[in-house]
Parts: sequence; structure tokens; C-alpha cells
Amino acid sequence: MSTRSSKSKGKAASGESGGPNIYVGLLFVSLAALLFGILFLVMELSSYNWELGG
Repeated sequence: MSTRSSKSKGKAASGESGGPNIYVGLLFVSLAALLFGILFLVMELSSYNWELGG
């Protein structure tokens, strides 16, 4: 039985590089969408002078 090489330890057999992939990009897109949503909410509330109810 052969031993595993030290290069492939801890990595998947499919040859993943360990760097950013599409899911990391989608995380940044969703973070940007949340930040823009908060920004637009602040802009909308400032037009009402931060009064939330009647």
C-alpha cells in the first residue's frame, strides 16, 4: 500500500486550489446588497426626520 504525498494532505481529491470560488463571490454580492439596502433605508428615514409612527 502506498503512502499519500504531503502535497495532497488536507485538500480534496478533485484538485481544489483553496482560493476564492463562486460562493465567496456570492457572499460579497449579498453583503453589498445588504449594505445598499441599509443605506437606502437610512436615506428614506432621513426624509421623515427619523419619526417612526403616528
